[in-house]
Amino acid sequence: MAKTKALSRKAMDGWDITICIVTFRPDIAEVHATCTALVSALSAIPHLTAKLFIIDNSPPDALAKGLPAALSGCEVEIIAGHGNIGFGAANNQVLGRTGTYHLVLNPDVEMDKSALAEAMAYMSATPDCGLISPQATWPDGRRQYLAKRFPEPFDLLIRGFAPLWLRKLFEARLSRYEMRRETDAEKPFAAPIVSGCFMFFRGNLFEKLRGFDPRYFLYFEDFDLSLRASECTKVIHLPAVKIVHGGGNAASKGFWHIRQFLRSSWVFYSSHGLRES
Repeated sequence: MAKTKALSRKAMDGWDITICIVTFRPDIAEVHATCTALVSALSAIPHLTAKLFIIDNSPPDALAKGLPAALSGCEVEIIAGHGNIGFGAANNQVLGRTGTYHLVLNPDVEMDKSALAEAMAYMSATPDCGLISPQATWPDGRRQYLAKRFPEPFDLLIRGFAPLWLRKLFEARLSRYEMRRETDAEKPFAAPIVSGCFMFFRGNLFEKLRGFDPRYFLYFEDFDLSLRASECTKVIHLPAVKIVHGGGNAASKGFWHIRQFLRSSWVFYSSHGLRES
């Protein structure tokens, strides 16, 4: 693990790191596991000041049970009662309150104990890096590919909605889109687009960008924010930062999710146009 200088600051000066987890009708056991792994990673860095924001888009009291034990030793603020305002708008509720570093974290991610130390060490040594994406696996150990090239609509249709036999016909194309060769090399590389399940920012960059574009209720908000970040900083896929991510694709989640996916894709291409990746 990379060595990280001990970080400390008077409380009045803010936090070394803030973390934002957005939930909706959460699986309490899953959130508990995410928070337990987070606390372990925070404890690996001496004298770190940290605050966790849990933004719950659920009906009131959805997080009333099960969290205190997982969050011992970590200051927490739960923001709830506002209804389901979407992923991006929920994350944006912490604008103006972010730390030196700011982590956008899904409630279905368990990070390695060294993940935050590795991210901080790399960012400290690389001043022109403002956003880090991790190396991810599925719970069964298979590799996930969180870094992406700019998506052509055909890539999204094949990857998200085509049956397995058809996806196999376009394996080489999908491999290029998902930057599998770069990811499998297990070396840091610049990525045009990274996943919103774990986005490790410099806090001032997240503030400068004003967080996520709230026009995206769900899906593509991470694509948009990655591209906007890339205009003023390096977005780096860092293999030393390791997570297990339990997320899935939109097509397997029913018509409502598919409708949100299509709606957000329209907003995305209206904003960023069509490009060759």
